[in-house]
Amino acid sequence: MWGKFGWGKLGGAGIGLAIGGPLGALLGALAGHLLIDDANALFRPPPRQVVFTTGLVALAAKMAKADGVVTGSEIRAFHAIIEAPAEEFAQIARLFNVAKATTAGFEAYARQLAALLADEPALLEDVLDGLFLIAAADGALHEHELAYLATVARIFGLSEADFARIEARHVHRTDDPYVILGADRGMSDAELRRLYRRRIAESHPDREIARGLPPEAVRIATDRTAALNAAWDEIVRQRRMNEKEPAKVTS
Repeated sequence: MWGKFGWGKLGGAGIGLAIGGPLGALLGALAGHLLIDDANALFRPPPRQVVFTTGLVALAAKMAKADGVVTGSEIRAFHAIIEAPAEEFAQIARLFNVAKATTAGFEAYARQLAALLADEPALLEDVLDGLFLIAAADGALHEHELAYLATVARIFGLSEADFARIEARHVHRTDDPYVILGADRGMSDAELRRLYRRRIAESHPDREIARGLPPEAVRIATDRTAALNAAWDEIVRQRRMNEKEPAKVTS
């Protein structure tokens, strides 16, 4: 989890230079607010936890700027996803405001995040899920927010089918259960069950915990697992499937 990389102690300048690019510049801009306590940061790969959270915060800030209005529900969703002690959350709030004010476009942040997490595309889907949760927190996903998210998804290398599957977890549509699973209605019960189990294995929060990811990644995975389980329940109901051997997995 966060471990020694808590925001209250993070060496902003050193870690910023280690990451480089627009995301590193954001952390470097916070160096005046953070304690520079890690002289070796330049000689190690940037912590994945820091890359994930910095990218999520930066893209959320740019989405808020594009939206023009930050609602109370969006702020609450942001706090729910980004988990940190009160004394450290102030630093994250500063990061959000710096990112919102920078001239760099969101595409630059998305491209760098896609490059830094290229070996773990599931983390890029986690970031997109987090952005969806924030955007839809006010009960509606607006057209410009959807366009923003679709562009981020393309930069991340996600297909249109992947984007539709992720979107369906947050936006109600009549074919939600199948789209959420990325399934075809013509699949057999056994094929659907195998697909559901694979999606759960890929998305379960225990997987994020095992990889040492920050609490926000685990929270996003928990919400995604709940959506997958709800979709499976609906498919079972619609098909009147016999669940003698329960496939459902809980978080």
